[in-house]
Amino acid sequence: MYRDHTKVVQIGDKKIGGGNPILIQSMTNTKTEDVKATVAQIHALEAAGCEIIRCTVPTKEAAEALGEIKKQIHIPLVADIHFDYRMAVAAMENGADKIRINPGNIGGPEKIKAVVDTAKERNIPIRVGVNSGSLEKELVEKYHGVTAEGLVESALDKVKIIEDFDYDNLVISIKSSDVLMCVKAHELLAEKTAYPLHVGITEAGTLYSGNIKSAVGLGIILYQGIGDTIRVSLTGDPVEEIKSAKRILKTLNLRKGGIEVVSCPTCGRTQIDLIGLANRVETMVQKFPLDIKVAVMGCVVNGPGEAKEADIGIAGGKGVGLLIKKGEIIRKVPEAELLDVLRLELENWEK
Repeated sequence: MYRDHTKVVQIGDKKIGGGNPILIQSMTNTKTEDVKATVAQIHALEAAGCEIIRCTVPTKEAAEALGEIKKQIHIPLVADIHFDYRMAVAAMENGADKIRINPGNIGGPEKIKAVVDTAKERNIPIRVGVNSGSLEKELVEKYHGVTAEGLVESALDKVKIIEDFDYDNLVISIKSSDVLMCVKAHELLAEKTAYPLHVGITEAGTLYSGNIKSAVGLGIILYQGIGDTIRVSLTGDPVEEIKSAKRILKTLNLRKGGIEVVSCPTCGRTQIDLIGLANRVETMVQKFPLDIKVAVMGCVVNGPGEAKEADIGIAGGKGVGLLIKKGEIIRKVPEAELLDVLRLELENWEK
């Protein structure tokens, strides 16, 4: 496993790399200058399971806001920097636990050195980020287009710039919205570096397309033992990113804990609002720190049999519902009480 042998990097009170657990990241979409709104969103992300949070820092006011934001949150804070090296310096001076930069777009050697010097003084890790949308013209020409090979060369070039200033407290991310290009780039990069890798499919899209692209791309990459932190990039509420990331890791057996909800597809026998019920169950179980499987079935005929591999399940029929444990019917209740009965069982679950 590549991730077992990557460099260990400390980000706030968290460690990544070297076989440490893969951590879930997200990014706020509030104005960082709005401390109240940003903190509120981070608290919601923390509750969902976010372990590292990134905020954009485009202005001096945003950099200064980081100090107050950091006082009110409980997870490491990463500053996202573009174009202005002064924002990187200011972000670190205001308590950022890590910064994300592309050394190619923040200025010449003196400006990069100023950033590295500040990071070195405070032992703050730098995430070197390269995106397929900003690949250098010469690399596009060299490889006859935007390619995985070009992304890897660009990333390693940027890493060397920082290494030449005698600093190696680094994390690398290479992202593309092209899933297979992104996969290939990570395969190539993992063989060429020991720095921890942050993995994601950039500009993945909406909740629908973004989840599919991220699940496929991250699934392939992570299954090969590549990746130390992940983000599922979605156009929407960032809390959804955390829910999806947790599910991807759990599906790959890379994380334990959290209730898994399985539900049957609807068919002509369905006589309840199965779609609505399954969604309500999935939302409801988020707060329970249990490592079990819950089944939601829409048929009282086949429900018990289909739910036998789950720890607990419910099945609904016309006006009636069944509570099922390990395939055995435990009790029959009115359909309207199914969700409450399941909630009560989970609240009193004996580990």
